Amino acid sequence: MTDTPEPDTYSALDAPEFAPAQFVRWFREVAPYVHAFRGKTFVVAFGGELVQAGALNALVQDISLLSSLGIRLLLIHGSEPQVNEQLRLKGYSQQLTRGLNIVDAAMLECAKEAAGEIRLDIEAAFSQGLPNTPMSHSHVRVVSGNFVTARPLGVIGGVDYRHAGVARKLDQDALKFALSHDSIVLMSPLGFSPTGEAFTLDMADLATAAAIALRAEKLIFLTGSSGVVEESGGIDTELARADADALLAGGALDEETAFYLGFASKAVKRGVARAHLLPYDLDGSVLLEVFTHDGVGTMVVEDTLDDLRPATMDDVGAIIRLIEPLEADGTLVPRARGEIERDVEKYTVLEHDSVIYGCAALYVHPDEKMAEMACLIVHPDWQGEGEGEILLRHIEGRARAAGVKRLFVLTTRTSHWFIKRGFTPGGISDLPRSKQATYNPSRNSLIFIKRL
Repeated sequence: MTDTPEPDTYSALDAPEFAPAQFVRWFREVAPYVHAFRGKTFVVAFGGELVQAGALNALVQDISLLSSLGIRLLLIHGSEPQVNEQLRLKGYSQQLTRGLNIVDAAMLECAKEAAGEIRLDIEAAFSQGLPNTPMSHSHVRVVSGNFVTARPLGVIGGVDYRHAGVARKLDQDALKFALSHDSIVLMSPLGFSPTGEAFTLDMADLATAAAIALRAEKLIFLTGSSGVVEESGGIDTELARADADALLAGGALDEETAFYLGFASKAVKRGVARAHLLPYDLDGSVLLEVFTHDGVGTMVVEDTLDDLRPATMDDVGAIIRLIEPLEADGTLVPRARGEIERDVEKYTVLEHDSVIYGCAALYVHPDEKMAEMACLIVHPDWQGEGEGEILLRHIEGRARAAGVKRLFVLTTRTSHWFIKRGFTPGGISDLPRSKQATYNPSRNSLIFIKRL
């Protein structure tokens, strides 16, 4: 293995001075994520390029922090550039590439050597404990083993791929036992057959299979790509799986992004809650993705957005039925049917099996670049499954598309829900002028504002 170069990374945070209030506010905002993910399983996969770039120590420190917060972690590394370096040093002309490879005996031996060296480097990094470093006083146990039973790819289209393989079975009981006992599980891209043969595995395919088998909360790919780039040049931070598949079918994505997005889509389709594409050259990208609302990469979710659509006149009756109980107990301002019919294009509804079970409305005030989110409702039978979050993110996306810079809500009962999602208290004077004129002091609604 070649000498590791100095890390070529950039910092996501600029903090020229210590700001106690900002730190306390940030720490409090992070707390809900800590509670939500404790005891959940994350599969984190990264290629040998991350190691080659010198970003391993920073990643290990962040993974150790996640582990200390009670998150169960399975790490899977790749080794493509290291295998190619071994091949070059030994005078072989063949090179390992992304995707299918014919793996002869020489390439298999180089893969074993590269995987062994990287595994030892990772274990050594987790063993650090120098004072005044993020690893100080840490005690991280890393477990590796023959967790993967593999089979050969065999002959495909007349081509014998020899020692290239695919995961046939994972020892789920052993993996869950190790994870439940606070160990970080480390896997190399190799598998073994019942006859004792070794096969090379695709890192992304193995990570996807592991995430599916463990019903992981998150599958995280650390890649050389920043994620899916929108036409505006920004990163598309959240994609429904159906939209991800459409992008893949369109063929406009760069090769690396398309490669990992395909596995992310597959994982989510098979039951993984969230799959993420993050840039490994962004210092702290895993922490930023996990503990901030918008994250820094692209997250793929199941196509629950198939149930999310603009309201039509046919939905007015269902919207009224959703609203009526909250109007009766004073949570919402009463709205006449004619008012809802007039504003129906402002509403979005959640529908499942032809049942409307949630809605929200967006009222834009273009002069002030502000918008109000109103009538955010999820039927009680559907609450607790993240539908409110889906509606909120959709409304935020609509607001951004309309050029809105600040989103506000008026509420009497749900202030904590909005605070947890990045809204901060405001006053009447912070509202658009037209909204100030219609504000009802007798309701004493609390005002919360979020910058988009």
